[in-house]
Amino acid sequence: MVCDTGRVRASRLVSLLLLLQNRGRMSAARLADELGVTPRTVYRDVEALAAAGVPIYAEPGPAGGYQLMDGYRTRLTGLTADEAESLFLTGLPQPAAELGLGAHVAAAELKLMAALPTPYRDASLRIRQRFHLDAPGWYREPDAVPHLLTVAEALWQDRWIEIRYRRWAPEPGEVTRRLRPLGLVLKAGVWYLIAARDEQPRTYRVSAIREVYPLPERFTRPDGFDLAAFWRTHVERYERAEAAAVAVVRLSPAGLSALPEVLGPRATRLARETLGPPDEEGWHRATVPLESVPHATAGLLRLGAEAQVLSPPELVDHMAATIRRMLRLYPNPAAESG
Repeated sequence: MVCDTGRVRASRLVSLLLLLQNRGRMSAARLADELGVTPRTVYRDVEALAAAGVPIYAEPGPAGGYQLMDGYRTRLTGLTADEAESLFLTGLPQPAAELGLGAHVAAAELKLMAALPTPYRDASLRIRQRFHLDAPGWYREPDAVPHLLTVAEALWQDRWIEIRYRRWAPEPGEVTRRLRPLGLVLKAGVWYLIAARDEQPRTYRVSAIREVYPLPERFTRPDGFDLAAFWRTHVERYERAEAAAVAVVRLSPAGLSALPEVLGPRATRLARETLGPPDEEGWHRATVPLESVPHATAGLLRLGAEAQVLSPPELVDHMAATIRRMLRLYPNPAAESG
């Protein structure tokens, strides 16, 4: 039986060989960066490949590096199970890394490239050089998801989990739930867990999971569950519900201009569809979606003095209470000096 260290080195040697085959001459520093090792390790790996009969040689000079003799091609391009399973995340390096599959994705891509005929391999390189997918929205940092890997492992193994979860509706607070994980969805840079509680699949934002406890029991995945179809239905239902609950606000011209960056395109579209005529101060009444009172408060406060909430009363009260608490943090300097 090959030890784990031996398997890791064997995988790295194959990756080094495929890098040279796909990209041509590469320096030790660049190879080390690609493989996540030191240049000294690259030197040892190159010596091992040469000792095994691989026609690899070094080209000296500033533009030099290691390369394979012309015409040499390896056929060591078979995918491991982990690499094959990670193929769906090629082109999404950040999500792959969050799921602990970054190395598998990189290895799978290398092997696929090596297996392609030269014209197709050149075309794929041209595409990568010209197109890039960046999933998170503008002005957003990706959610911190410290429990994503644990959730993904339970999902893969069809194991029950127990989570402590921070929810916003129907009222804010932490709850404990025992769940059967059915899927993970990455939407606009945010991870969502689809899991069954009782028999009904529900959606949980992974960043709101405070603790997760994998349980020893396994479950049988429900026949016919279609993750993509469930998510489409969930999004449609969520957007209908969001449009049904609304808030009425007064917006200054500056507040109206800032609305897309603060509340997003859907809220902006609804606001413009319901926009009233300007009042004597040049402000407009408009309707915006109301996901929940705390969420709406956090969003509308970003508009500062360029927005005034008129309804519903619970949102007005929550905004006023929040602003009063903020005022206590910033006492009036003029009053203090007087």
